[in-house]
Amino acid sequence: MGVPVARPCRARVRCVTLDRRGHGNSDRPSGGYDLDTGADDLAALLDHLDVRDAVLVGHSAGGAYIARYLARHGEHRVAGVAFLSTVLPFLKATADNPDGLPENALHATLRALRTDRPQWFARQAQSWFATHLNEVSTATIDHTIAQCLATSPWAGSALFESMFHQDHREPLRKISVPALVVHGTVDSSAPVALTGRRTAALIPGATFKEYPTAGHGMYITHKEQLNTDLLEFISTCCSLIERDDTPEAAGAERGSRER
Repeated sequence: MGVPVARPCRARVRCVTLDRRGHGNSDRPSGGYDLDTGADDLAALLDHLDVRDAVLVGHSAGGAYIARYLARHGEHRVAGVAFLSTVLPFLKATADNPDGLPENALHATLRALRTDRPQWFARQAQSWFATHLNEVSTATIDHTIAQCLATSPWAGSALFESMFHQDHREPLRKISVPALVVHGTVDSSAPVALTGRRTAALIPGATFKEYPTAGHGMYITHKEQLNTDLLEFISTCCSLIERDDTPEAAGAERGSRER
C-alpha cells in the first residue's frame, strides 16, 4: 500500500517502508514467513535505523506484523499504531471464537491459489476495490494484480496460514500507545464485523473509523481521506511526545517515581 499513502506523508514526516521477506525487493529465503519471524524482521529494521517514537502503520497482514512486533518486542520504540483493513484479531473459528472462519475456508483458498493463482487474484480485484461503489482504472487493477503475482507463491501461502491461526486478542488488550483502526464497511477480504470492529473494541482507547464505501483496497479508493486521517493521528502522537518531553512532564514523572 506504500506509495499512495506514504508519498503525501513524506512532506511532513519521515516515512520508512518495509518490503516483507518474499515480497517486493526483499530476498526470498526458504523459510521465515510466519508472523513471529516477520515481527523480528521489523524489529531488526527499527533497531538498525535506531528509529524512535515511530508510528507504525500496517495494512492487512501488515497490521498482524505490528501486533506481533508489540507482543514480542514491546513499545519502547513506538509512539502509536495504525491498523488499516486489518486481519486482526483472530480469523479462525474455535470454541471461544465461534464467529471466526472454519479451517476448510483456509484450505479452499490455498487450493485455489495452487490451482490457478493468476485467476484467483484476478477474481479478487473487483471486490478488493469495491468497484461497484468506487471508480478504479483498469491500469490500477492490472498493476495491483501484477504486484501480487510478483510475490513468492510459497511466501504468500505460508503467510496466509500463519495469519489464519494466530490469535492476537490478548496482546491487543495490552497495547498502551495510541491506536487508530480504519476499515471499510464493504471489505469482503477482511469483513469488518470479524476484524476491524473487534480489533478496535479490544485495544484500550482505540480510535475507530469506518468508511462506508471502502473495500480492502482503501489505500487506492479512499487515499485522500485515509491520508488526512493518518496525518491527523500522527500529529496527535507527535503532540503527546512533545508534551512528554517538556520539563514539567519530566518533573512530574520524577515525582511520581519518588512517591
